[in-house]
Amino acid sequence: MKKYDYLVVGAGLFGAVFAHEAKAAGKKVLVVEKRPHIGGNVYTEQIEGIHVHTYGAHIFHTNMKAVWKYVNQFAEFNRFTNAPVANYHGKIYSLPFNMYTFNRMWGVITPEEAKAEIRKQRQTAHIDFPKNLEEQAISLVGTDIYEKLIQGYTEKQWGRPCRNLPPFIIKRLPVRFTYDNNYFNALYQGIPVGGYTKMVSRMLEGIEVRLNTDYLKDKEALDHLAVHIIYTGPIDAYFHYCLGPLEYRNVRFETETLDIPNFQGNAVVNYTDRETPWTRIIEHKWFEFGKDEHGANLQKTIISREYPSEWKMGEEPYYPVNDEKNGALYQKYKALAESEPQVTFGGRLGEYKYYDMDAVIDSSLSLAKRLIK
Repeated sequence: MKKYDYLVVGAGLFGAVFAHEAKAAGKKVLVVEKRPHIGGNVYTEQIEGIHVHTYGAHIFHTNMKAVWKYVNQFAEFNRFTNAPVANYHGKIYSLPFNMYTFNRMWGVITPEEAKAEIRKQRQTAHIDFPKNLEEQAISLVGTDIYEKLIQGYTEKQWGRPCRNLPPFIIKRLPVRFTYDNNYFNALYQGIPVGGYTKMVSRMLEGIEVRLNTDYLKDKEALDHLAVHIIYTGPIDAYFHYCLGPLEYRNVRFETETLDIPNFQGNAVVNYTDRETPWTRIIEHKWFEFGKDEHGANLQKTIISREYPSEWKMGEEPYYPVNDEKNGALYQKYKALAESEPQVTFGGRLGEYKYYDMDAVIDSSLSLAKRLIK
């Protein structure tokens, strides 16, 4: 007899949502987590009255009404709108690319003027069918914006020339011919009041969670406890890298508390030149309008610089490298995974894909609906 119906490996969003749904269906669930905290990469911790996004900025956004309704069971969301800016050698440009960006770059006023300039630069570059990220970016916004606001940032982020990256990566960036600084094309967005950790904690209420527990180190004993395993760790690690390791990008964070009320005046500032070693600086207090949970203005601030790097074995993997080589290797691991009937692989690492938070939740809910009887 198994003690649990489900063993969920990982207490991030995918695992927490599935565990919640399983418990709601009357199933016995155990969640194990290698880190000393729940929440995965959306984990937030309170420092000086500020909810710090420990593993980088996470702004919830979705067009899926059902997902928005679902998360609002566990948290009240504020009205934060993501409007990052780009710093290129001390000059500030609006992100996403919109009429403010085009005006700053070229002095154009109307959408037709902006479109004409982009069209001229695309024709000069002789791009008809974009084959890589560089060509896709120039096709979308022209050579000037590509060289100043995309190329340096992207090559720092991915550690590869833009010509060696697939075009679909850049398609996630909105391009607007309006004066709209809202980064996301989403009906619903915001930050959970009280932080993401509080939200995930509510998802996991009444569920046994074991922190500091490395599933792969004690796999045999843990597997004996449950009928079915939901695995959200790296798929290649599960199979002991038997086909070779998949590639990831890593991120190192340098976080510091400053005894000033305002460092950069915005939650997110991207540094798009090659010379600056970090990709962006996050000023966490502005995700909650510079106020504490009682509405008082905060007199200190906390910033985090993000330094991308190549992933090494033993480090926390962040971003899957979705190029042709790694895609082919993942398909081989996926075939191995299909031979494990009592294990379901899910989430960013289990499926080796970049996931927005709403897509993670939607995927986990879909799995729960299929799997839980």
